[in-house]
Amino acid sequence: MAESMNEMLRRDMQCEGLLECFHDLKTIDKDIFQLLQDRQEPLTVDEIAEQVDRERSTAYRSVQRLLQAGFIQKEQVNYEQGGYYHVYHPRDADEITSEMQRTLNDWYAKMGQLIGEFEEKYGNKSQPAAPAES
Repeated sequence: MAESMNEMLRRDMQCEGLLECFHDLKTIDKDIFQLLQDRQEPLTVDEIAEQVDRERSTAYRSVQRLLQAGFIQKEQVNYEQGGYYHVYHPRDADEITSEMQRTLNDWYAKMGQLIGEFEEKYGNKSQPAAPAES
């Protein structure tokens, strides 16, 4: 179950926690993202799996989540004699940051709208005046 906003604010969060917060990514996803950030060259899924000491299928699922979240990019490398393979590298951090900021702004606007609807529905409604005693 998702944490409440108050629980998230009380938690000591690192910047990598944004990956979890914005995109519900797992620890292995954060580890692989960090690995790709630290490397100078793109890596294949097999190389990633070896580096994080996980099965290839586990690394592949994590890479797919990172691709879907927009944190990494896939490139096709062609063999001269035919065939190809894919390598993965992180997207530009400034682009990722801008997208997270837009998402946060959209979320903030939506929450403001919902708070307004809540106030309209449950806020102080003018109570009929009690009859005056004579």
